[in-house]
Amino acid sequence: MLRRRGTSSLLNAVDAASGRGRFRLSSSTQTRLLQNVDDSSQGVADGGSMRHPIFGRYGSNFYSTVGDPVLIPAPEVPLAWRKFPASGHVFEEEAHVGNVKFSFETGKLARFAAGAVVVGVGETKVLVTVVADHKLDSSRDFLPLQVEYREKQYAQGKIPATFMRREGAPKERELLCGRLIDRSVRPLFPRGFFYDSQIIANVLCSDGEQDPDVLAVNAASAALMISDIPWKGPIGCVRIGRVKGKFIVNPNMDELALSDLNLVYACTMEKTVMIETQAREITNQDYVAALHLAHAEATKLIPPQLALAAKVSVQKRPLPVLTVPPEVLDKVRSLAQFAIESVMGNPEFGKFERGQTLGKIEEEVKNILVVEGDEISAKLLPYAFDAVKKEVLRRNIFEKGMRVDGRGLNQVRELQCEAGTYSALHGSSLFSRGNTQVLCTVTMGAPDDAQRLDSLVGIDRKRFMVHYSFPPFSINEVGRTGGLNRREVGHGTLAEKALVALLPPEEDFPYSVRVTSECLASDGSSSMATVCGGSLALMDAGIPLRSHVGAVSVGLVSVSDPETGRVTDYRILTDILGLEDHLGDMDFKIAGTRMGITAIQLDIKPAGVPLHILCEALEPALVGRTKILDFMEQVISSPRDSSRENLPRSGTMNIQQDSIGRLIGPQGSNVKNIQRVTDARVSITGDGVVTIFARDQASFDQAKKMVEASVGKEVEVGGTYTARVVAIKDFGAFMELNGGYQGLLHISEIAHERIERVSDYLSVGQELGVVCIGRDLRGNLKLSRKMTLPPPVPQVAEPAVPEATSPGSKTKQDLTES
Repeated sequence: MLRRRGTSSLLNAVDAASGRGRFRLSSSTQTRLLQNVDDSSQGVADGGSMRHPIFGRYGSNFYSTVGDPVLIPAPEVPLAWRKFPASGHVFEEEAHVGNVKFSFETGKLARFAAGAVVVGVGETKVLVTVVADHKLDSSRDFLPLQVEYREKQYAQGKIPATFMRREGAPKERELLCGRLIDRSVRPLFPRGFFYDSQIIANVLCSDGEQDPDVLAVNAASAALMISDIPWKGPIGCVRIGRVKGKFIVNPNMDELALSDLNLVYACTMEKTVMIETQAREITNQDYVAALHLAHAEATKLIPPQLALAAKVSVQKRPLPVLTVPPEVLDKVRSLAQFAIESVMGNPEFGKFERGQTLGKIEEEVKNILVVEGDEISAKLLPYAFDAVKKEVLRRNIFEKGMRVDGRGLNQVRELQCEAGTYSALHGSSLFSRGNTQVLCTVTMGAPDDAQRLDSLVGIDRKRFMVHYSFPPFSINEVGRTGGLNRREVGHGTLAEKALVALLPPEEDFPYSVRVTSECLASDGSSSMATVCGGSLALMDAGIPLRSHVGAVSVGLVSVSDPETGRVTDYRILTDILGLEDHLGDMDFKIAGTRMGITAIQLDIKPAGVPLHILCEALEPALVGRTKILDFMEQVISSPRDSSRENLPRSGTMNIQQDSIGRLIGPQGSNVKNIQRVTDARVSITGDGVVTIFARDQASFDQAKKMVEASVGKEVEVGGTYTARVVAIKDFGAFMELNGGYQGLLHISEIAHERIERVSDYLSVGQELGVVCIGRDLRGNLKLSRKMTLPPPVPQVAEPAVPEATSPGSKTKQDLTES
């Protein structure tokens, strides 16, 4: 620009801008500007480059009011925090678990991620990447971990069927798989790691044999191991199934479809970190055996991850341990312990009264610290106050065997429930346990109402759905509503797994069923209350469940060796409160019948729980579940009568294939009109089976009459119908019945007497009554007219005339002739 316009053009532009009031330059600034322009122009004239262009990216000297700029010295090249393989090469490790081989590889894909690992079984490959921010928000006191799991359609060679031909928002399955990863890895992050972190799992390809969710958990563990993120792994994750009483490690999808157990188990070498289970009433003894098998197999996936991390030679970033100084903890304890004990030891405090009172105590302690000028203690007060609350709660449990609401360790809260809360609904119930309350409703629909799934593996539709809602008013808070919430989807799916095992087979009960759970008040175990309320509502709807399903959540408080982490003492709590969940060590949700377990979910806070404690917790859970089932059966013990008028009705009828077009009508107009008028669903198969699904009996009857009017009533053997002659042949006549059915009236079935010619009795277009007497080998109707006629009157024989014995006598024939 300077070479094109010259210095005078620049000055004219500056003067013009100054005149317009944009900015004004002092005389000294203009002098420095001219000097810079002269120097730059001279550099160009000498063949050099412009080091300081006036306009453009390097305009720092334009506004400079000081002398020479201060240059920041070039930093030294930092040491590499991990070792990359050469381009095109990868680090690989393998492990055989069950009958499959797991492969771990890194270095080929996503090399800029903090950690990136591809785990494969067969032709199913999952890439998981991990990244954590290096800047820390000083006001944050939690781990902001995002976990995303995606199954894109290219993994199975398909183009998405959406309008934009792109994947949309995460589906329910993707949210659930993301939660599976999150619950497995989150407990192993060190306390105080509050950096923004993200784990992304992407299914690269799928052969349909293995569910990628287990692969993604192991890949996430391996990716964290080779990253610079501090983490207390690795973990191994396997799936256990059972077919015909035999356990199968990592079953394929065909085996899983036949299995009565679907157990996903994640662990470290010594402790369990995550459990997710769906079963068909498996006993505690069999489930304990499955857990031990799962632990033995999952630990086989840990050595290859350690070997992979050793090859990468990663350097973990330093992280100061988050601990409250003893002097701060002692000071807060001396100020607040007595007040906290008076609240935590008084069962008359309710959930919100207890929380508000503890909040006031913390505020008073903070005011004292501020007056004293103890800034460090005031800053660490939330951590110290929480630690004192935990100490008081655990001391009461260990020393007194008493919980915050006054219950014993194995005591279930007060139960209240009712079925048929709203008679206008197909089914409804209200279930309360302590202060936790849920309203469950049941809606029955047509088979077409089943949820359609678009997953890489598994079924493509499901007819039973449980949708859980957790509105903010249930905990006395103001919050946002709407959209898919990971927690709500997870709780609803857990209840769905617990209840679906008791549903009758689809061929015996061809309905789609939706259960909704509205959490009206929550103080712990609202998902388990959903299982109980859902069972009551299903019974109220007349759905033939084999038995009720009960559920309870079991907690744990434990004492561990600070150096080894080994648990030295513990107590198991039945039916935990929200506060016990927050200050305790685990939330072990167990649902089932009297016969066995149908669903389990384990969430923990410490870095693992010993397996023997979990196995021990199954027994108090069974005792608590039995008490709940006893109470539920007092309200409703068997499904109600399904003949109630407001319940849906379904039925089938057969029509001739040549009547299908008449029922459908031009461009579907007739069947659409039937559905519009009756509000029923009418589906027709190619072989003439018509299925009618209606919201009640009246709607069903109306739809059936309209279908029969369109095609005619189904012709049954032995039924009498009106038919019209459409063609006459030597051997009989072809007849057409109402609805378009055609049949043959054989000449022998026209009249009782013998007929020589059909046309002597029938004419085309004539209508007469006929009886259906059967079908021939081809399925054609056989008709009879003579069966509608009165039977012939037998002729009375005249007295016989004796033959003449003399020449003058005559026979009967002779008399007649004469």
